[in-house]
Amino acid sequence: MENWEVSYQQDTPVAPRFDINAPDLYIPVMGFITYVLVAGLALGTQNRDARESGELSTEKGLVLTVNTDLTTIDLVAFSGYKYVGMIVGVVAGLLFGRTGYYLTLLWCCVSIFVFTIRTLRLKILSEAAAEGRLVRGAKNQLRMYLTMAIAAAQPVFMYWLTFHLVR
Repeated sequence: MENWEVSYQQDTPVAPRFDINAPDLYIPVMGFITYVLVAGLALGTQNRDARESGELSTEKGLVLTVNTDLTTIDLVAFSGYKYVGMIVGVVAGLLFGRTGYYLTLLWCCVSIFVFTIRTLRLKILSEAAAEGRLVRGAKNQLRMYLTMAIAAAQPVFMYWLTFHLVR
């Protein structure tokens, strides 16, 4: 069984360079930049101009509004991992058509859902344990529902940001 927990040293998370499970912004930022480039490539191969059609909006790709005890950096990092799956889906769509896009995106959506649930669940439960609360308390159930909502929203955003790029 793999260890998905973030390491702590004196109640503060260990830096990402020392802990493979610590959220960092490298993959989300590189994923977002690559998504913008791949989306531009997809629109260009279809002879569509993204500036005129408004289909490629960087603001559209940065949707994130959540109220939780997680830091903003954590939320941006965790929600940014979806760009990797989006890139793979769009490239599969360019190479194999709509069927390749849907199959690849489905696999990537399931993967990001499981990843988000596993990582955020451990973060939320570790916060509750550090505060001395019961794990089955009403507030912790609300936190778990919030985690499920965040995880379920990622595949929706993945589809919403890419479906128009593949024809």
